[in-house]
Amino acid sequence: MTSALLPDLGTEIVIPVCAVIGIVFSLIQWVLVSRVKLSPERNATNNNNKNGYNDYLIEEEEGINDQNVVVKCAEIQNAISEGATSFLFTEYKYVGIFMVAFAILIFLFLGSVEGFSTKSQPCTYDKEKMCKPALATAVFSTVSFLLGAVTSVLSGFLGMKIATYANARTTLEARKGVGKAFIIAFRSGAVMGFLLAANGLLVLYIAINLFKLYYGSDWEGLFEAITGYGLGGSSMALFGRVGGGIYTKAADVGADLVGKVERNIPEDDPRNPAVIADNVGDNVGDIAGMGSDLFGSYAESSCAALVVASISSFGINHDFTAMLYPLLVSSMGILVCLITTLFATDFFEIKAVKEIEPALKKQLIISTILMTVGVAIVTWTCLPSSFTIFNFGTQKVVKNWQLFLCVGVGLWAGLIIGFVTEYYTSNAYSPVQDVADSCRTGAATNVIFGLALGYKSVIIPIFAIAISIFVSFTFAAMYGIAMAALGMLSTIATGLAIDAYGPISDNAGGIAEMAGMSHRIRERTDALDAAGNTTAAIGKGFAIGSAALVSLALFGAFVSRAAISTVDVLTPKVFIGLIVGAMLPYWFSAMTMKSVGSAALKMVEEVRRQFNTIPGLMEGTAKPDYATCVKISTDASIKEMIPPGALVMLTPLIVGTFFGVETLSGVLAGSLVSGVQIAISASNTGGAWDNAKKYIEAGASEHARTLGPKGSEPHKAAVIGDTIGDPLKDTSGPSLNILIKLMAVESLVFAPFFATHGGLLFKILG
Repeated sequence: MTSALLPDLGTEIVIPVCAVIGIVFSLIQWVLVSRVKLSPERNATNNNNKNGYNDYLIEEEEGINDQNVVVKCAEIQNAISEGATSFLFTEYKYVGIFMVAFAILIFLFLGSVEGFSTKSQPCTYDKEKMCKPALATAVFSTVSFLLGAVTSVLSGFLGMKIATYANARTTLEARKGVGKAFIIAFRSGAVMGFLLAANGLLVLYIAINLFKLYYGSDWEGLFEAITGYGLGGSSMALFGRVGGGIYTKAADVGADLVGKVERNIPEDDPRNPAVIADNVGDNVGDIAGMGSDLFGSYAESSCAALVVASISSFGINHDFTAMLYPLLVSSMGILVCLITTLFATDFFEIKAVKEIEPALKKQLIISTILMTVGVAIVTWTCLPSSFTIFNFGTQKVVKNWQLFLCVGVGLWAGLIIGFVTEYYTSNAYSPVQDVADSCRTGAATNVIFGLALGYKSVIIPIFAIAISIFVSFTFAAMYGIAMAALGMLSTIATGLAIDAYGPISDNAGGIAEMAGMSHRIRERTDALDAAGNTTAAIGKGFAIGSAALVSLALFGAFVSRAAISTVDVLTPKVFIGLIVGAMLPYWFSAMTMKSVGSAALKMVEEVRRQFNTIPGLMEGTAKPDYATCVKISTDASIKEMIPPGALVMLTPLIVGTFFGVETLSGVLAGSLVSGVQIAISASNTGGAWDNAKKYIEAGASEHARTLGPKGSEPHKAAVIGDTIGDPLKDTSGPSLNILIKLMAVESLVFAPFFATHGGLLFKILG
């Protein structure tokens, strides 16, 4: 076997340097965003003619006082930022208590495997060698869990901070042209994307090197302990996603039902008491939640690949460069995304509204093409020409070009899932236009068409995932699947930039409406938002597709770690697990949707109360009480996120302890199979309903004008469809991908305990 071209010292330098480049690039983007001043000085200082617009302001044409507009925007941004920060701090207080409790649990469970012994023990896969004691695995797994959790929390918080920093700046730039507003929104998204990708990579790399000081040549134990990093990332993401999702949708549904349907006022009208809570929700759900979610996917796929590699020839021969191949692929991803971002912000100019969506789609295509070349370079320089990969008890010989294909198939499957999602959720295509057309006959037909669209949209993504699994498993067993998942996530910085762009644009539109800016500015921010809606759906498609591959790779690592030779569906132990596992996503979705419903109920009552009891509110002479609505959303989401979170976190522990590893393997397989289907259909149904409503509101085509305008019967039916879709696309759907990943990574971390002490019930009955 030949060794890799890149020496170990090269690897030691390349990974941290790429991570630092990512962090520096994100800071540069942040500085560029901060140049837009939120103070009443003249805003047209940077006189350049970029993006086809001179720097005159629309307000100057229309005689509106520019100073007041800037002050008002700054005030609204402050209110949104304070609301989002206070919610996250409240959430993190509760999550922090959970984090400490769960860390103690990890230590106790893993430490008890060998009765808290400090003696070295025979290695799991090579009984000839001696490995570090189980107590060390317990200590280091606990540390890596806390590291992953803190990194995940930090990623979400930083993303939310930059989003709330940028939304009013995007609104102000919209006065100079849609191109300028697009660049500010996209740069802000890029800050989050690069910070998250680079932080995740850097912390994981530092953790591996620090753990190596203790573990030395015991790489099997080292990378087993590192799996806690993925568990920490995903457990925080679950609470961020569920809590943020309940918050945002309670406010959104309350604002829509009373404001738009009952009172017939615009979406972000400042008279609506729930409007600030709604804008806060966009940030805590779609930015902080999504950031933590994709960070969790990245951490888990890296951990799954590293665990399998540590018991393959890379780990056995102590080949450090080949061992860190997953991290080198992610490093290349940061460089590729950096070049791709420049295409959106510097190389091409956006001069018209219709160019926004193509510009965002080009980001996906360019990053995928460049990344394919990047992966080829990494593969040929960092891997030996042939090596062995652990495959359920045997070592399978793999060539480096086969591993390149594994990463490549995941990368391109991600692009296919992205474009299929776009086809089913963008109002530029017939599926969403058909849903909009069905609103002629009322809300019922709109709901029927929307559900059918969601179910149909599952077909091609599932085939793409199935082909990825077949190709990558055939070439490189479970390691291949983990690398396919990492391939899908290798362009995470671009994916997150596109995803964060959506809520930033949405908030920008809300601020324009609340600050009383002209109709032309609102048109521009609406165009930015409509494109962001579709790209948010694409981001969710990526997250769900990668979650399917990640959880399968983790499932393989769990089966190997728990020493199960085969998972036989015909045995009752496994089959009961399978059928219960398939039910869990339904139970989880029911809990999260009901949570949104009950929180929205309180919100609707409060908004109605204010409209009925505050004199002059509808006339615009009195101010609504925004703070009460923010409090309702905060309290409801904190209270309601605990039961679904407990369901996901406790299921593997209860099943593994009482029913054993075979039943748990059935639960994991069942939840993976049903969870992916429900997640894709829920996200796409909600996205389609939202864009059908926007299609009618925009009235851009002859067909759309026959359904509108706002306030018409078809429009009211579309608003009801959108309201039903809100918890599907922003709470249940996106949270399900965390459910399937989190149960798998938790099972992997606790596998030694389950294998030793699990199946208590069967032992008693037996």
